[in-house]
Amino acid sequence: MDTESLALFSESSNPALQSTYSNESKNGDHLPSSNTNTQNGSPGDSSKGPDAMSKRQMKKLIKQKQWEDQRELRKQKRKEKRQKRKLVRQAQVSQTGEDLSKRVRRDIQPSEVRLIIDCSFDDLMALRDVKKLNKQIRRCYAENRRAIHPVQLYLTSHGGQLKGNMDEYDKGWINWKDIHIKSEHYKDLMKLEDLVYLTSDSPEVLHELDETKAYIIGGLVDHNHHKGITYKQALELGISHAQLPLGSFVKMNSRKVLAVNHVFEIILAFLDKKDWKEAFFSVLPQRKGAIPIGEASDALADVSSTQEYGEELDSDSELDDTIQTGTQDRNDS
Repeated sequence: MDTESLALFSESSNPALQSTYSNESKNGDHLPSSNTNTQNGSPGDSSKGPDAMSKRQMKKLIKQKQWEDQRELRKQKRKEKRQKRKLVRQAQVSQTGEDLSKRVRRDIQPSEVRLIIDCSFDDLMALRDVKKLNKQIRRCYAENRRAIHPVQLYLTSHGGQLKGNMDEYDKGWINWKDIHIKSEHYKDLMKLEDLVYLTSDSPEVLHELDETKAYIIGGLVDHNHHKGITYKQALELGISHAQLPLGSFVKMNSRKVLAVNHVFEIILAFLDKKDWKEAFFSVLPQRKGAIPIGEASDALADVSSTQEYGEELDSDSELDDTIQTGTQDRNDS
């Protein structure tokens, strides 16, 4: 890292860093001089050094620092939201004499459907995408914990970068309940005739959920770099495959990319509502501009019904808030 360039740029563009450097100067620490010779450049020309950093990179570092500095503030805001919900719930209890959320929890009817998140693509993802997958898995776990008809949730081929990231940032995963986390591949855990891979490339369309089957969601966040890989895997193993009936009910004005947690939540919603259309529109993010088939505007382009699973991700704050809320709801029961 070219500390000279970073220091000069940061000092001029970030008041917080200006204050830091000012305090260091008062304590006798000296800032690097703009006239200092670099290893392979002329005086004052740090951009020619072998480790020179562009303005874009420096801005990214400063932005990252600001994000880290605001971490506690974001955590406090999420805490305030949870406290507000708790007060509302307490007010309901005082008025009705019954906690409605706990009443719902007693009505849980677990489903026999097995839903597998296949984590065997770990070596195909960059670490930043593994972190996204980790957040999506956390969302799935939280949603399943507070669902009316929770599925039998499995993580298979659990290891590598994903396990390392969970060990570092989500150490509580070892205490997760109602989930089967396995290092083995799903083909070594279940009968091949019971497996159905949910993949957007399949020509088959899923219309009903069979409780004797185990449905697989590919745990891959790769921005479509490995298109068709889950369908290819299903063909190689000789297992059944299908895609969700998204194209039969929905038109969207953006890319039809569904995250792992979106597919998972749609399955949970269908188990509850028994209606694919309601399930889709209760889960799909508003930003995707989803419109029911038949109500689509004439101006909306006629696009393919193929959907891709495993990329999009809600914001960190939304995910963290949902994860903690979902876990708390079940713990309250």
